[in-house]
Amino acid sequence: MRNRRRRTRSALAVLLTATLGLTGCDALGGGSPRPSASRTHSPDVWNRSPSSIAAVGDSITRGFDACTVLSDCPEASWATGTSARVDSLAVRLLGRAKAAERSWNYAVTGARMADLPGQIAQAATRRPQLVTVMVGANDACRATASAMTPVADFRTGFEEALRTLHRTLPRTQVYVASVPNLKRLWSQGRTSPLGRQVWKLGICPSMLSEPDALDTAATLRRESVQQRVQAYNKVLEEVCARDRRCRFDGGAVFDFDFGAGQLSQWDWFHPSVDGQARLAAIAYRAVTAEDRAEAAG
Repeated sequence: MRNRRRRTRSALAVLLTATLGLTGCDALGGGSPRPSASRTHSPDVWNRSPSSIAAVGDSITRGFDACTVLSDCPEASWATGTSARVDSLAVRLLGRAKAAERSWNYAVTGARMADLPGQIAQAATRRPQLVTVMVGANDACRATASAMTPVADFRTGFEEALRTLHRTLPRTQVYVASVPNLKRLWSQGRTSPLGRQVWKLGICPSMLSEPDALDTAATLRRESVQQRVQAYNKVLEEVCARDRRCRFDGGAVFDFDFGAGQLSQWDWFHPSVDGQARLAAIAYRAVTAEDRAEAAG
């Protein structure tokens, strides 16, 4: 009897040991082995060949002043335009025929970050696989430097826009272009007598008013606008980095050296047709890059 109890206890011990061996990993997560660094790394879910595109943003995406004076020219848009001289992102990704049917432009001249959630909501009705965003210039281009959109409000607007999109379309991707270097545009355009005259109509007064003034006050005003644009781009980069379906251009648009040939002959501020083509090329490289690092490189 004693031997039988001893054998029973031994069998129970073996069974208990085996059971603990099978279930003891629950503390690490449901019986799964301890995750390795490679397993915890989020895979790149980016689709480099989206089948539909919606564009949101401001006058640059509307092709303002690219074709005629003080007018939108959406056919020259870097994002969704049909012009063969631009070869827009939509045309490069979808082909000319499909781009005409599967791309939509919801950008509005004069739009600021506060307008982006509404534009995104409109774009989402088309269920695009990719949304392009270029906004922020008008947040810096105010009547005075003190009237520029606060950085915190800019961040809130961008975060809300992405939430608005992903509530409806969680798998839709977002390409975000950096805000252009407004100070560089001033330095290029101020050499044109026509450009200086058009600027008096109210184009980006915080940066472009009194274009020939080089006194301390004018210099400090332009520098404050420049710093605000850089802060906006930092926000775009940081918020986008938290979303694995978002790609920022790494500052490529901000860094692009717009010359006379890339600026509108009517206002020496907005991109010309050639400038729009350069923006399309920047976007295409970012969207089709192998990974985020290459897209931002």
